[in-house]
Amino acid sequence: MLELSDPARVTAGIVLLTVVGIESGGYFLVKVVTGKVAATGFQTSFFRAGHAHAGVLVILGLLCLLLAEATDLAGFPRWLAATGVLVGAILLPAGFFFSAMGAGRRSPNRAVVLLPLGALALAAGVVTLAFGLLTAG
Repeated sequence: MLELSDPARVTAGIVLLTVVGIESGGYFLVKVVTGKVAATGFQTSFFRAGHAHAGVLVILGLLCLLLAEATDLAGFPRWLAATGVLVGAILLPAGFFFSAMGAGRRSPNRAVVLLPLGALALAAGVVTLAFGLLTAG
């Protein structure tokens, strides 16, 4: 049986609860694509991207959280390996959704800055985890 550290167990439990939020985003997206919520083509594509990134990155983030338990990393590198993808799972969807908000928007607003920040968190997390796994005892 896999034994999780207390921080990993609590983090995984909280992250699993976010799936309900992702589901509500899916409901909103259905309303957009069926025309019940007015949106430009730009907004529809960014809303789709935000929803897809949220779902995929939460799954990848949970996997990374588990894999980090198999490393010898400690301190900040351990935290980054375990949660970097989860930070990306917050920043990337937020960047897509927030930068497309506003009636009739046809291009992103300043919240688009969250996209490269999320990509950086994602990359830093997976590279740190890969290093931790390849160098583990």
